[in-house]
Amino acid sequence: MAKRENTPGALPIYQQVSELLTREIAAGRLLDGQRLPPERAMAAEHGVTVRTLRKALAELTARGLLDRRQGSGNYVRVNDDVRSIYSMFRLELSEGGGLPTAWLLSLDAVDRRPADLPADFATTAGATRIRRLRLLNGIAVAVEEIWLDGRVGTLKTEDLSDSLYQTYRSKLGFWITRASDQVGLGEAPVWSPEGFDPRPGATVGFVERLSWAQADAPVEFSRTWFDPVRARYVQRIS
Repeated sequence: MAKRENTPGALPIYQQVSELLTREIAAGRLLDGQRLPPERAMAAEHGVTVRTLRKALAELTARGLLDRRQGSGNYVRVNDDVRSIYSMFRLELSEGGGLPTAWLLSLDAVDRRPADLPADFATTAGATRIRRLRLLNGIAVAVEEIWLDGRVGTLKTEDLSDSLYQTYRSKLGFWITRASDQVGLGEAPVWSPEGFDPRPGATVGFVERLSWAQADAPVEFSRTWFDPVRARYVQRIS
């Protein structure tokens, strides 16, 4: 794997590794009791230093996902109750897992509520519209359009990170407490970038999500169009 870089908006490198491994465990690609490769080999595989890898493994241990045995190695522990930064990102690679990242396509302040938004998503104070290309392990798998209600504040380009939910918490002081998804088929939007293989108008997977924070009304509405060849929508119930 190529060397990981801390690009603007990306998670710290050790968290990239820990989140990737967390998603691999959740997807069943790393099994309960499985011994991980030696640390030097894992560091080389993930393009990080041994020191960074050990920091990632320490985080997994703190989450209860790893059993580190002195002189023996590191062993996977499956824990269905663990939450991660990307717990609510439901797309995985077709073979499972994958580290989510995002490329910003546009960020716009919108004064008037578009007619095609759900009736129960209020935007009386205007809204922020964010369009992004989503990747898993560097593979483009989806495009998304997010509407953030103006009541909870506004965002600038430099505020954004790969995880918008983390951005909401750190920049606007609220967090998403629940979400409702509707999954079906849709047509790739006309603004789909060249990096997204399904061309505009092609039939793709489609997810609509309403998200709530601490308030009674939804604060976010999103649409995600995903490539069904490269990705799948996964909801795990424990």
